[in-house]
Amino acid sequence: MSFFKMKTARIGFVVVFVVIMVFGLALMGSVLSAKPQNLPVALVVLDQPAKLPDGSTLAVGEMVKEKLKGIAELPVKWVEVSSEADLAAQLDEQKVYGALVLPADLSSGIASLQSPSPKPATVRIVLNEGTNTQAVSAVRMILQQATNTLSSQLAGQLLGQIGERTQQMPVSAASALLHPFQVTEQVVHPSGSNNANGGAPNLLVQILWLACMVTSAFMFLTAREHGKDRRSLTGTITSQLTAGVVIVTIASAFMLWMAHAWYGMAFAELGSTWLYLWLMAATFFFVQTALLNWIGLPSMLLLVLVFFFSMPVIGMPQELLPQVTADWLYSWTPFRYAAAGLRSIMYFDGEGALSHSLSVLVGMAAVGLILAALSVFKPRKAADQSARQPASQL
Repeated sequence: MSFFKMKTARIGFVVVFVVIMVFGLALMGSVLSAKPQNLPVALVVLDQPAKLPDGSTLAVGEMVKEKLKGIAELPVKWVEVSSEADLAAQLDEQKVYGALVLPADLSSGIASLQSPSPKPATVRIVLNEGTNTQAVSAVRMILQQATNTLSSQLAGQLLGQIGERTQQMPVSAASALLHPFQVTEQVVHPSGSNNANGGAPNLLVQILWLACMVTSAFMFLTAREHGKDRRSLTGTITSQLTAGVVIVTIASAFMLWMAHAWYGMAFAELGSTWLYLWLMAATFFFVQTALLNWIGLPSMLLLVLVFFFSMPVIGMPQELLPQVTADWLYSWTPFRYAAAGLRSIMYFDGEGALSHSLSVLVGMAAVGLILAALSVFKPRKAADQSARQPASQL
């Protein structure tokens, strides 16, 4: 028979294209059409209206707010905040990726531009760096473009108004009018050094999933071999779960030490970080072991697919993902909840998503542990049952 007519060669030909399509969908299909939309950004209007020499009132803050909210093309969802304290709470709870703060002296600063001693106000762009690198980069670009556009529009209006009254003005005043306000950037909740630009939580989650998957596979194979020569499956599965927990406990501590000592990854609280990593590792191990105990080694394919489908999306904010990906993948992947809680510990002192992530992980761990333990009652093949019977009963 010709080599190319062999069954395995033909199957291999088909499998190659299936692998390309499946992993192409996992790594490209879910994120290539991503674009920012409805990014939550705080708008803090502290501006106080200023009285002009002619008796009229100048309220630049309200004018800017109306202009920004009227630009439908901006992929931003403006969240109005009334004070700096409320803004700090929004940033701590990871509800916004950044903020545009219009200071209390914005109107008075612009009004002073027509005086001999102009004092332009300072508009502040706040970036919540610890939330998500891609989202924060998009917000930075959007706010920079918005402030540049507003500055040009205000300069044009002021120059037009002054031009109606006089044809001459001091050079200093003209220069100040070209830049009605200054813009500064403030970074809060920085990601720290050697943290992959804020992507460290995602990397740690992915590494830990693979480590737990290897642990689960070897403990399953060991339990299967051990169970062939033992009457009690309860003792075998108990030993399987106990040994696995011990291994992932040590593994999570080693991974944290390696990231910190070998690669210089910064951690605010090593103890809290390790406890969370331990819970995450135990959760992954219990869930993976439950699947292996009930389905067997074929469940490894499912675990690998979960890994590859989740890998590209956990590094992206939900607002950048296509709606189908956000609804059918991002909404349920365990990587999302694990990474969100770890991010809260590393960059936000435990604020924000930590409590929700903990509840999800604890729930998953409980379900996985119970299902793994219940696999004692899984029907076994007759050959396996006879192999466990004592020689006297054969």
